[in-house]
Amino acid sequence: MISLLSNFPLFPVEASRGAGQIDALYFALVIIATFFTALIFITIAVFAIRYRKGSKANRVLHHPDNLKLEIAWTVIPLIISAGIFIWSAKLYFNEHVPPANSIQIYVVAKQWMWKIEHPEGNREINELHVPVGTPVELIMTSQDVIHSFYVPAFRVKQDVLPDRYTTEWFQPTKVGKYHLFCAEYCGTGHASMTGTVYVMTPADYQQWLAGKSAEAPLSSTGEVLFQQFGCVTCHQENDMGRGPSLYGLYGSTVQLQDGSRVLADQSYIRNSIYDPGGQVVKGYRAIMPTFKQQIQPDQVASLIEYIKSLRPPTKVAKGTNQ
Repeated sequence: MISLLSNFPLFPVEASRGAGQIDALYFALVIIATFFTALIFITIAVFAIRYRKGSKANRVLHHPDNLKLEIAWTVIPLIISAGIFIWSAKLYFNEHVPPANSIQIYVVAKQWMWKIEHPEGNREINELHVPVGTPVELIMTSQDVIHSFYVPAFRVKQDVLPDRYTTEWFQPTKVGKYHLFCAEYCGTGHASMTGTVYVMTPADYQQWLAGKSAEAPLSSTGEVLFQQFGCVTCHQENDMGRGPSLYGLYGSTVQLQDGSRVLADQSYIRNSIYDPGGQVVKGYRAIMPTFKQQIQPDQVASLIEYIKSLRPPTKVAKGTNQ
C-alpha cells in the first residue's frame, strides 16, 4: 500500500531509512481515525432512523447499567492510545538521536536562503550534497528569524532557530535529487526559500568533495579565526592562560561555577562565544567579552570544528627523555 502511494503525484517518494516507519505510523493513525469516525456516524445514523419521532421503537431502558460495555469502551481506547504513544515515542527518539558514525554538516538559515558548510570546507547555497547510505546530521541555526528545514522525501522537518542550535538527521537510501523547503513562514520571500538535496553514490560524493576543495577545511579556517580574534591569548594548552584550555574540550563534561555540569558540544561552544558570562567554568573569572557582533554563525562553525580537532596534550612519563 505504501509503495503504491509513493508513486502517487501528491505523495512524496520514500528516500530515507526512517521514511517507511513514519509513513506506517501515519497510515495507522488515518485508518484508526477513519474507523472510529465511520463507527460514530453510522451509529448516529442508525439511532436517528430507529428512534425518530413517530417510530414504534421500544424506548424502555431495561438495563441501565452495563459493566462489560463500560469496561470495553474504557479499556479499548486506552490500549489504542497507549499503543500510539509508545509507537510514536519510539520513532521520535530514533529520529532525534543520530548514529555515532554520522557526518556532521552545518546549516545557517537566512532570509531567504540556506547556507550549508561541510567539514571539508565545501560551501553551498540552497543545495546539499550527501552520500547515499550514510547517516547525515545537520547542525542548524538561523541568522534572523525562525525557519524550518523540511525534506519531504526524507520525512524530516526541524525548526531552525536564532541564537541556538537545533539538529536533525537522516540516512538517504536512494540516489537522486529531492526538494528542500522552508516549512515556517519567515517573511515575504518565504515561498522562494527552497533548495535541492543531491544524494550521490559514495564515489561520486568523494569526487564532488575533491572537485570543490578550493575552500580550506572548516578546522583550518577556525584556526585562523582563533588566532585573528586573540582566542589563543587566553585559551592556551595545559591551562596556562586566563581561560580554560580547549584541548580535549569537545565531548567532555565541564563543571561550572554554580556546581552544575554541562556537555561541551556545539551548543556549549557557541554559547561560550556569544554569551561567555552565561556558563563560566569553575576556577575562572567571567572576563571574556562577547563576540556576537564580530563572529558570524558560519564562522562559529569553523571555530567549533577547530576546537573539535584539539586533542588533549600528550603526557610524558616520568624518567623519559623529552
